[in-house]
Amino acid sequence: MKIIRTSTIPLSLNILLKGQLKFLNGSYEVVGISSDGQLLNEVKEREGIKTIAVNMERGISPVKDLKSLYRLYKILKAEKPEIVHSITPKAGLLTMLSGKMAGVPIRIHTFTGLVFPTRKGAAKKLLISMDQLLCWAATHVYPEGEGVKKDLINYKITSKYLKVLGNGNVNGIDLGYFSPEQVTEEQKKQLKKELKINDTDFVFVFVGRLVGDKGINELVNAFSLLSKNIGRSLKLLLVGPLEQELDLLRPETLNEIKNNLNIISVGFQKDVRPYFAISDVLAFPSYREGFPNVVMQAGAMELPSIVSDINGCNEIIVEDENGTIVPVKNTEALRKAMEKMVTDTHYYQKIKMNSRQMIESRYEQSVVWYAILGEYKKLIKERDYRV
Repeated sequence: MKIIRTSTIPLSLNILLKGQLKFLNGSYEVVGISSDGQLLNEVKEREGIKTIAVNMERGISPVKDLKSLYRLYKILKAEKPEIVHSITPKAGLLTMLSGKMAGVPIRIHTFTGLVFPTRKGAAKKLLISMDQLLCWAATHVYPEGEGVKKDLINYKITSKYLKVLGNGNVNGIDLGYFSPEQVTEEQKKQLKKELKINDTDFVFVFVGRLVGDKGINELVNAFSLLSKNIGRSLKLLLVGPLEQELDLLRPETLNEIKNNLNIISVGFQKDVRPYFAISDVLAFPSYREGFPNVVMQAGAMELPSIVSDINGCNEIIVEDENGTIVPVKNTEALRKAMEKMVTDTHYYQKIKMNSRQMIESRYEQSVVWYAILGEYKKLIKERDYRV
């Protein structure tokens, strides 16, 4: 039987479903679909699956979206999958609609995060309508965590049964890969030298896209305020691409990143483990998430986290156990949380010691993979019974 997995851009298949596609390909014929790019070729080679390029716009583009919808429809008619399973918003809408048109019997969408709760006015209404249409076309809807599930219910996105698989993450975490032992002392020493980080520096790290809704404006502001009023040398390490075309940072934030010598921006990095290894705390004040991999990754690398009180983050982090939770868009609360990490050594050591163990106990990768495989088998069996 054939399973097709889709995402809007190849980065999502490459990063979010790393290893999972190869695992599922042991039981089914798996095909990956996303926009074209080198990362899609990498998925094909690494996972050992067939891939098909269908360019999809992340923003709203009616003409291009219709072209993508038609191409997906033609592919699904030709491939005849038993299941089509999408992640990410645009791929979800286009895949579920084309899947319904093509008669794919089992159409699954996993909501890895919701965009509309942070929007206002007409844009919010449009996004809600798009998600409602997606769910209408889907046969099964899976929220990535309990917070996403609650929002789907509260906003009346769908009346379909909502089920959280595993403990809520789309792929779990490879604890062998994300481990402090994977980065040598020599590697850490060399990277610190390149970035001009001293052994006595306390390093906050952010990993993700450098855009407004990841809380970068608040993070840079909080760090700047903190570093002016504390005696210890601090560094803020920003690991991720600056995406100016989608959600541009404030001019003062961009200026501070450029001119503050204690803020180090290294752009996108394929392997983030060395950057976690030379850091002390993950600072992740995002406005919205589904179930953020980066918070699990940091915990597996023995870093406590400061996160905002949003879906996913407030499920992974337990207050004062493996990190702390601050209100969304609250610069002062973020600054105070960062200050406590630096100044309260006993507190910091306690939550640091808990960080990896709490990830190990809940998000080990095989738990998630077998939950997904089991769900596929159950859905196919139920369909065969009905037929």
